[in-house]
Amino acid sequence: MSTPQRPAAATRRVIGVPPPPAREPSPLDGGLPWVSGVLAAVQAVVLSLAVTVVPAVAVFVVTSADPSNVGVPWTRSVQIGAGLWLLGHGVPLGHVTLVPLGLTAIAWYTAYASARRSARPVPSAFLAALGTYVVLVLAVALSDPMTAGRAFHAAFGALVVGGLGLGAGVLRRGDADVLRRRIGRPWARLPQWLRAGVVGGVVGAGVLVVLAALTAAGWVLAGRAQVDAVVRGLGLDTMGSIVLAIGELGFAPNLVAWAGAWLAGPGFAVGAGSHFGPDAVTAGPLPAVPLLGALPTDLLAGGPSRLAPALLVVGGLVAGAVVHRRLVAERAWEPAAAAGVVGAVTGLLVALGVAAAGGAIGTGRMAAIGAPVWAVAGLAAAGAVLGAAAVALPAERLVRSAVLGGIGRPHREVSPPGSSAEPHEHREPAGTR
Repeated sequence: MSTPQRPAAATRRVIGVPPPPAREPSPLDGGLPWVSGVLAAVQAVVLSLAVTVVPAVAVFVVTSADPSNVGVPWTRSVQIGAGLWLLGHGVPLGHVTLVPLGLTAIAWYTAYASARRSARPVPSAFLAALGTYVVLVLAVALSDPMTAGRAFHAAFGALVVGGLGLGAGVLRRGDADVLRRRIGRPWARLPQWLRAGVVGGVVGAGVLVVLAALTAAGWVLAGRAQVDAVVRGLGLDTMGSIVLAIGELGFAPNLVAWAGAWLAGPGFAVGAGSHFGPDAVTAGPLPAVPLLGALPTDLLAGGPSRLAPALLVVGGLVAGAVVHRRLVAERAWEPAAAAGVVGAVTGLLVALGVAAAGGAIGTGRMAAIGAPVWAVAGLAAAGAVLGAAAVALPAERLVRSAVLGGIGRPHREVSPPGSSAEPHEHREPAGTR
């Protein structure tokens, strides 16, 4: 008699889910590294140029039936769009030197995105991308008689904008671990208090940017009636309104930088003889530009606005918390040194931002636009140092021990040789936090 067979055990099928790739593969991964850099730079230039050239051409097409445009070639609109793009790279257009930082940010982002998508994470790809970017910006500048004599400005602006954007994009690739480690080695060799201070300074400057952006947004809301009046007075059609809006957004970061100068106390000027500050407002005649309708009025001057510079300490407080978190002090002076670095880095970044946001939009009164760079940077640095020291120093045990030891030393008896007045406390090695 045969024994009944047992039914086969039910098998469970497990479908493994592969981990998501670090990034989407690029069709250029198998080619020469420098080729990927060249193509990334070309892509960045084309994309950022389109932001200004396409609207300019669209306006030309819409207004081509206007009798005032008879005999004007369509290439003139391309030159205007390319000129604005060059202005975003710091290339002056005649007497106009005020850089629309919004266009600068767009150029930076297109370089960043293109490099992250297409450039190989090797030095040759980055150098090829940067060289191509500089050559293309120079080619655009030399193609227009108005900017042909500004080759140095074009090359310098391309190096700064393209270098920062392309470099950040290459380092952000998922397969750039080797390159990131290579660049990170010199940084890791720096003293820990110096590294903590630099990071804290960057964070502190970022907090000031947020506060300035909120202040500028408040100005826009408070002055929206004046902005609407300027827009209605211009009598623009739909296409003109769109182009104007794009242009206004291009200068929005400049308004944020001016708001930062207002918070710091020195304020800023839009035209010679004008002053916009928390203490007083002296406004002269202004161009019919809607964005200028959002500038603070004398209703915001004086009173509580005089306390605006106290907000600079807020960035320092946040930076001090960052320093305390990142620094395991081995000596009592290290938190104070880190707070000093916080102030230096914050002041330097603020100086760069305020300097970039100033310039001229013509001759005469409008040749003076912006804020006093070093006055604003100095006050921002002082506020950052005070805030960082107020958090980082009391929170550090070594500082507290040194202060208490200094206070109590005159009242202590001399300990016998070889003895210790305080028990030894084990501390974590630097870099563990």
